[in-house]
Order: sequence, then structure tokens, then C-alpha cells
Amino acid sequence: MPVPCPEAGVRAARRALLGRGMRPALLPLALLPLLLWPAPAPGARDREVFCGACRALMDEVEYDVAKARQKKTKVGSYRINPDGTQERRKIPLAQSEAFLTDLLDKVCKRMNDYKLEEDPETKERSFKRFAPRKGDKIYKEFKKFFFYSDAYRPLKFACETIIEEYEDEIFSLIAQEADYLADKLCSEKSDLCEASSANHTEL
Repeated sequence: MPVPCPEAGVRAARRALLGRGMRPALLPLALLPLLLWPAPAPGARDREVFCGACRALMDEVEYDVAKARQKKTKVGSYRINPDGTQERRKIPLAQSEAFLTDLLDKVCKRMNDYKLEEDPETKERSFKRFAPRKGDKIYKEFKKFFFYSDAYRPLKFACETIIEEYEDEIFSLIAQEADYLADKLCSEKSDLCEASSANHTEL
């Protein structure tokens, strides 16, 4: 059975009561808490989810980019050789626009590998990866079973939203071969996460 939305209940109650010509002063006391229920701000975002999604996104990007830096790929240039062929050169795979575009198109699917955990001492909550990565020894055994994370849907939505809004910044950070990508995008560039003493800054 779907859970009723408090905001929808407020609107319905107001329409019904005002339609009967009842003034707020005459409303039954039992309905006052419903009418006074604070409506969520339009476009409000769950900071915990968006911060977690941003850090998970950039951790995944950094992992794939680090592997890709060990490889090279051929790309074409606008220069045409005298024989009519296009000049091609090798560049690090991590700097390939095709590689980065493909990575950002698929990376949000990995949000199912994360779950929300709470530190028993500090009570701080954060999203942590619980699934092994492809290539890990236990990956094949792990993939024989299906694990669904409750955090998947909101994290995936937040991940896709962040890429849509900050794609240029992500490309720029990778092109600069910046370190600590999560700190730079999530705290410095987007302010999706609060800066902390654990964040890294370059001297």
C-alpha cells in the first residue's frame, strides 16, 4: 500500500475545507498539524545522497582513469597527408574523448555496488563500496549472486544529475591529471560535500 504524501494531504484538505466555505479559524484542531506540515522546498536535494554519489562517481572514474593511463590509443587529427590519408597519433587512453564519454555513460550503473554505512564511533554516515571490482580474486564468485543495494536508485539518479551538470569540470580535472578527484569536484568545484580536514589540497 503506497504511503500517503503529507504535502498532497495538505493540498487536498485545504481544497475540501475551503470549498465548504470554512475559514482557518474554524478548522478542527485535529487538522491543524496536517495543514501546518512544512512542504519540501522545490528542487530540494538530499545532500547526503548527492555528496555520496559524487564521491562514489569520482572514485570509480579515478580507478578507471588510473588503469587507462597505462595504455595508449590512436586518434586522428585534422591534418591530411599528401597521399590523402589522415594523420593519426598515439595518446594515453585516459585522454581519449571516446574513452571518457563511454566511461561517463556507464559509470552510474556501478552505484549498485555501494551501500550506506554509519561509523559506530562518530555516527557519520557515508556510502561505501561493498562489491569487489572486476579483476579481484573473488569477483567471479561474487557475480554468481545478485545483490541489490537500497541506495542504488537515489545514488544512480544523483550520479546522472552530477554528470549532466559537471561533465566539463570532470573532463577538465582528468585532462589536468589532477589527484584526489573526489575532493576537487565534490567539495571545491560543486560544493556538494562539505570540505573537511581529510580533504587534500596542493601546495
